[in-house]
Amino acid sequence: MRPIRLVTALISILVVAACTTSTPGWTVAPVPSATPIVAPSGSAAASGVPSAAPSAAPSGSAATSAAPSGGTGGTVIKLAAAQVAFDQTALSAPAATPFQIEFTNNDASVPHDVTITDSTGARVFHGETFPGVATKTYDVPAIPAGQYTFFCSVHANMTGTLTAG
Repeated sequence: MRPIRLVTALISILVVAACTTSTPGWTVAPVPSATPIVAPSGSAAASGVPSAAPSAAPSGSAATSAAPSGGTGGTVIKLAAAQVAFDQTALSAPAATPFQIEFTNNDASVPHDVTITDSTGARVFHGETFPGVATKTYDVPAIPAGQYTFFCSVHANMTGTLTAG
């Protein structure tokens, strides 16, 4: 009976000491947030001047914008996943020019990715699989003009058509 009391007392002392020291015995890492968007220098956003409200792409079309500096220097296609589904099933990209896909996974703790195949089923691009909630920007190499299939390699129901042209 005495060793149990001694162990209990020792554990209690260690817990109290850990909670009252200036350096905690454990830490909690912050939850990662979406990748911040960095505005190019000289832009209204970089200068702190508010800009017009962001525009939303119409349903079923790809949202595109100029690539951020340090990227491919071309088109950025925005694509998101939520409730194990892509928010768009039709995307457009330039032909014969590298582009980026800014992919936001809004499904907490659910892994998703973006894979692109040509008409023969040959894989032309495969992006990193990652759990949500998070955003990754994929650098997609130049692809010839034509119709491609994009899909999540983890979830067979998540599919769409990419038109390069």
